Amino acid sequence: MPYTETLAIEVRRLLTDVPKVREKKMFGGLAFMVADKMCVTVGDDRMMFRIAPALHEEAIRHPRCKTVVMRGRQYVGFVRVAFKGIKQSKEIAHWTLMALAYNRQIVGQKPKTRTRSL
Repeated sequence: MPYTETLAIEVRRLLTDVPKVREKKMFGGLAFMVADKMCVTVGDDRMMFRIAPALHEEAIRHPRCKTVVMRGRQYVGFVRVAFKGIKQSKEIAHWTLMALAYNRQIVGQKPKTRTRSL
């Protein structure tokens, strides 16, 4: 699973003092789980952040930010930000802090269960 190590190093630095962080390969890159909730993923010159759904529309106004789409479904609260050729620690910190703020809101919530119709 390819991911840009320099982006991963920056996220590790930002999460140094955050408790209950673990890394897991997923979404075609490296995910940073905080309190067992996906918070940030690092891919090949792009990152994905799980942010408050209420902030989604404002976030995607950013020129390099897009809604995450998987299997044709748009995921509100999940945004992908392109970082190709950009060395902006402040911008990475901005998105990571947004994701951490939402993570604190959802810790303790049980995952949604999906029901299948027969």
